[in-house]
Amino acid sequence: MAWILFLILVAIILGIIGVAADGLLYLLVIGIVVFLVALVLGGTRLRNGRSLR
Repeated sequence: MAWILFLILVAIILGIIGVAADGLLYLLVIGIVVFLVALVLGGTRLRNGRSLR
C-alpha cells in the first residue's frame, strides 16, 4: 500500500512541476503514466484479494 501511495504522490508532484514549469510538459506526461501504473497496481492487488501492505 505504501508503494502505491508513494507512486501517486510522485505522479502529483511531477504533474504540478510539468504544468508550472515552462517547457517541461513531458513531466506532466510522465506523471500521468506513473499515476495510471499506480491505479493498475492498486486495482490488481484489490482484485486478487491480497492484503495491502
